[in-house]
Parts: sequence; C-alpha cells; structure tokens
Amino acid sequence: MKKPDIPPDEEARLKTLRSMTILDTPPEECFDRLTRMAQRLYEVPIALVSLVDENRQWFKSSIGLEVCETPRDISFCGHTILGNDLFVIPNAIEDVRFADNPLVVNEPYIRFYAGCTLRAMNGQKLGTLCIIDHKPREFEKEDLEALVDLASMVEREFSALQLATTDELTNVLNRRGFMQLAQYSLNFSVRENLPVTLVFIDLNNFKPINDKFGHAEGDRALAFFGDQLKSAFRNSDIVARLGGDEFAVLLPNSLKDVTEQSVVRFRHSLDDAHRKINLGYNISFSYGVVEFNPDNHSTIECLLKDADKLMYQTKKFKRQEGFAEKNEVQ
Repeated sequence: MKKPDIPPDEEARLKTLRSMTILDTPPEECFDRLTRMAQRLYEVPIALVSLVDENRQWFKSSIGLEVCETPRDISFCGHTILGNDLFVIPNAIEDVRFADNPLVVNEPYIRFYAGCTLRAMNGQKLGTLCIIDHKPREFEKEDLEALVDLASMVEREFSALQLATTDELTNVLNRRGFMQLAQYSLNFSVRENLPVTLVFIDLNNFKPINDKFGHAEGDRALAFFGDQLKSAFRNSDIVARLGGDEFAVLLPNSLKDVTEQSVVRFRHSLDDAHRKINLGYNISFSYGVVEFNPDNHSTIECLLKDADKLMYQTKKFKRQEGFAEKNEVQ
C-alpha cells in the first residue's frame, strides 16, 4: 500500500481548511443533495464530500457509508488532492498502490474510485467529491465531466460558508467564524492535552482617527491592523476581528509567557510598519492574555470574557497613568 504524500503547501492548506469552520459540523442538506445527485447519476453505492485534515479524512456528506471519517494514510482522497485532475481507480484490487489497502480488503471493499478535488476561494485544496463502488467500473473522461460540475457546486457552497465567517473589511475571521473555529481548537486541545492561549486586543484612541481623517481612513486603519496581525502571528494561530476595533488571536499549543513574547514582537513589527508607511497617525492597542483552563473556561465565551476583563484593566491603568503624568507636567 502506498500512503498519500504530503503536499508542499500543507501548512497553508490546513490553515485554510480550519478557517472554514466546517470540520466536525453536522450534516447539511446543501451538501447531501449534491452527493445524492452524484450517487444516482453514476449508480454507485457511495458518494462523499471528503475533507482531508492533518491525520484523517472527514466526511461533510456521506451517502452509503456509515463512518464519519477514516485515517488519512489509507485514504484515496489523500492521493486525489496531490493532483489537479480527476483521480480515477478503475479496479483498486489490481492497483499496486491500493491492493492491500484496508479500505479495499475490508469494508467498504472499494474497487472503483473517482474523486474530484475541492478548492477554497484562495485556491487551496480542501478535499474531494468522490464516488465509490464495490465492483470495478470503467468510465470515459467525458462520462465524469458531470462529477466535475457537481464538485464546482460543492465549492460554491464552501465559498458561501467562508463569506459568512470572514470579515469583509480586514479579511480575517469575523466573530461568528472565530467562535466556531476557536471552540473547535479548544476541544482539540482538551483531547490532546495541549495548551491554548487567547489574546484579546482593543485599539487605543481609534475614534479620533475617524473624527480627524474620516471613516474611510478609519476602515483603512482597521484593514492595516488586520494585515499586521496576520503577518506577525503563526499560520496556525486564529486571527479575528470581533467587531468595531476589537480583535482576538487564539494561539494553539502556546503557553502564556510564549504568547506574551509574541505580542511584544507584534508591537515592534507594528511600530516598524508605521515608520515605513507613515499613515499620519500611529495605531496602538491594549490587550489581555489568558491561558485556557478547562476547569475555568467551559466555552470560548468564558475565555473571551476573562481576556476582555484583563484587557480593560490594562487599558484603565494606562489611562490613569497617563492622567497622572499629565498632572505632574502641569
């Protein structure tokens, strides 16, 4: 058996996949409708919308298969995302790459497989729309064009979901997208016993930018800040605009002291960007950092609440400190 190779852009691919906030979500009729169409059109027992995660392929839609996921290293779809065309196996038992694959010699006894790659809006490969039969099949390429059309329809459904969870101004996650993806990350950290830290960020004196330069410039400032956040933190970190001038970054597998260092580096990189671009004003921020504790934070809402409270205390202290310094000067 040949295990599927890892794509060269795997880190970016996984980041895109997880930002979709679709993994481990309940079935949805918009996807089930398309797999049913594929099943009926090609008269196969199994049709799937499969998303290839780090160690598994998870099925957003599964017609004719009872399990919701299988290991990635035995998946056919892991091979499909390595190419750009349809991936077709007429008879798996006669293919040296799959003849001894557990999915071939055991349930569901795959013989025929045809998969079409599914892409996100940024072009990253997420998984496949695939059809499977228990017996060998032969299809001409033209016969499978309808599968490509159906895959395009699945991609449009993905795009609609992504647009619903992305902040249009800054192109980072919006609050809805963040809450879904961050909760998934917290659940994963509990299962794997990994640390997670949240940074809650609030811009300082943002209103004067709008008042002095106009709301269009205020939007530009928010977009600039969002870009700097994305560039400064890791690809695996979850960056979001929660609303207004509030942002958040969730850092999986990161302890509080390490996260504090990341924020300090971000502050320096933001200062460097100010010097290079010269916006006519500087954007500063206050923040609170809280490490996830399953005993205290049952949900992402609880973690956000604690980080927000800490951020507010920091901002209040800075205001009092600035007021005291002003009085001393007078």
